[in-house]
Amino acid sequence: MQEYSSDPLVGTLVDGRYLIQSRLASGGMSTVYVATDRRLERDVALKVLHPHMTGDPQFLDRLGREAKAAARLSHPHVVGVLDQGEDDRVAYLVMEYIKGHTLRDVLKEKGALPPRLALALIDPVVEGLGAAHEAGLIHRDIKPENVLIADDGRIKLGDFGLARAISTSTSTGGLIGTVAYLSPELVLGRQADARSDIYSVGIMLYEMLTGRQPFDGEVPIQVAYQHVNSTVGAPSQLVPGLAAEIDELVQWCTANDPDKRPVDGYALLSELRHIRRNLSDAELDLQPPAARPALPAVPPPPGPPARRPGSPDPRGDGATEVIGGRQQPTEFIARGSNPTTVMSAAPRHPGYGPLSAPDEVPYPDNHDGRRDTDDSAVPASKRAQRKHDRDEDKARQRAAATPVRSLREGNPRRRGLIWVLVLVMAALLAGGAGWFFGMGPGSPGTIPQLENMTVAEAQQLLRTAGFQSTTQDVFHDDVAPGLVVGSEPAAGEVIRKFQPVSLAVSKGPELFPLPELVGTSLDEAKTALNGAGMALGQITETFDESEPAGAVMAQAPPSGNPVRHGTPVELTVSKGPQPLPVPDVRGQEQGDAVKAIEAAGLKAVISPETVFDRTVPKGSVVAQDPASGNLTRGGAVTLTVSKGPRLVDVPSFVGKQVDEARKALEALGFEVQVEDILGGFFGTVRYQDPVNKKVPEGSVITLTVV
Repeated sequence: MQEYSSDPLVGTLVDGRYLIQSRLASGGMSTVYVATDRRLERDVALKVLHPHMTGDPQFLDRLGREAKAAARLSHPHVVGVLDQGEDDRVAYLVMEYIKGHTLRDVLKEKGALPPRLALALIDPVVEGLGAAHEAGLIHRDIKPENVLIADDGRIKLGDFGLARAISTSTSTGGLIGTVAYLSPELVLGRQADARSDIYSVGIMLYEMLTGRQPFDGEVPIQVAYQHVNSTVGAPSQLVPGLAAEIDELVQWCTANDPDKRPVDGYALLSELRHIRRNLSDAELDLQPPAARPALPAVPPPPGPPARRPGSPDPRGDGATEVIGGRQQPTEFIARGSNPTTVMSAAPRHPGYGPLSAPDEVPYPDNHDGRRDTDDSAVPASKRAQRKHDRDEDKARQRAAATPVRSLREGNPRRRGLIWVLVLVMAALLAGGAGWFFGMGPGSPGTIPQLENMTVAEAQQLLRTAGFQSTTQDVFHDDVAPGLVVGSEPAAGEVIRKFQPVSLAVSKGPELFPLPELVGTSLDEAKTALNGAGMALGQITETFDESEPAGAVMAQAPPSGNPVRHGTPVELTVSKGPQPLPVPDVRGQEQGDAVKAIEAAGLKAVISPETVFDRTVPKGSVVAQDPASGNLTRGGAVTLTVSKGPRLVDVPSFVGKQVDEARKALEALGFEVQVEDILGGFFGTVRYQDPVNKKVPEGSVITLTVV
């Protein structure tokens, strides 16, 4: 955090409630400060709009409505909007203050990220975005700077509510957003919806995987032009070996046509987590190479990304169609260095929801009507599916070509007896099968509800229903030991009674020992808690004379105690020695000054050198170092003692002109008092008191003038 002491708002009280402590950052629309909410005694982020944004009453009214809409959204991965108002033409938004850093800081430090880390960081962003879309909110300015990562590891998406209010307030159609992440429809001045945010997420994910943005240019309008007229290339062009599913995910999000993107954040979240579950460790931990020059953009796939090998392709096509660039010219109205256009909310548009693969997906045909078997341009997942289907076709063809052998002709009576035996056996088998599958062990039955029963009760209920069961002990945080957690198959499923039912029996919660945190730094304690699977609880800071600032002095629960995973651990952290204010003892007698310094918890040191002073009497303190501020307990304060005023010889100026005498005496450090006789017509000094003796510097010399 960097504080700008020259900012006139730092130290002021906004709206009688928010005391501005320091300045965090400033942009084209607003400045963000850290402020203290004096009513609730907590730190908040105060976004103050620049004066040119606050001259329109309709805009301020619109900003209030947007802030109220954003404030209704409560989600662990969205920065909360707490308040909004005006104070003497200062319009502001109050938001949750997240102490930490941004995703931009991570990208600056690390560059391209491994897929595992990139997908883990983007997951809570997409989850928070999905909640916002479900509530009818569109962000419009997704970028790494708006992804906040708290010191305790929480990830939140910030800055909801401002872009729409500002974009709808400009008569010229000002485009609000960062050009590197703008969707084509926003650049073209069309309506924005949830899919516009998805495009920005795709651009951001591309940057996280490759360490660079897909489009660049010398001026922002060149970047905006590429968003409209180019397509985002596959990240694997810059990161060889990157899984094809990740390429397809990025290009699905960044399709030029909004209808070919995920419909909203939750639709994207479903596919994102599917990919994270199914990629191998080697694919997730792929280390990206150093940043490379930009490669030409290629057309994106026409639909959502493909599944893993063995799953059907949700798009149902295997070919990639090259789409020509747009011919319609794009108009921009410049504001600063960014291309601008109008943004407004749009209804949710139907599109791809959470991917669910169909049972059968036909392959595309060639132009001559034959099935396309050229796999060279098809992703690996589709090639595996095609090979599987071709092998099945060959097996069916071989089976169809095998002749079926018939019984040899023989004695008709024997053949009749054989048929009678066959029919009898068939009847017996049919009857047995009917009993087996109708009333016997093969009959269907529904698994009953067994949760929170004892093992004996659950087994008896299963036996009554005709099932046989086995048990398996498992840890469970909520079900008491010895009670049934659930069954496999689950309650409500219909199975044959000869199929076994496995009961999961609770062993109670799994407990883990807490690590020793006392004596470590706060950062080390956080790392240890993360490694042990525990949560960081409340942090209490206190002054301590022996422990350095940032050291953990106590923890609750204490170390060694077995607790559940996720248990919050409260920490008491030292703020270091308490600062003590230095009292001002200048002008006090030396003994009194020493007592005052020692009473404040400090140490008085008397300077060996004394000094003359015309105003401070001898034996009193004339100076101290330091004169103010704070010291820690036992800190030294040096006192300089006065020798009193200096004694100076007073020469005689009798018979001399009064002006000459005045200047000379004042130069010696005296004060001069003139008394005129007969109006002082001649200006000559007749008498002087005192004269020709030593007196203290600063004494009054009286001149009688005629």
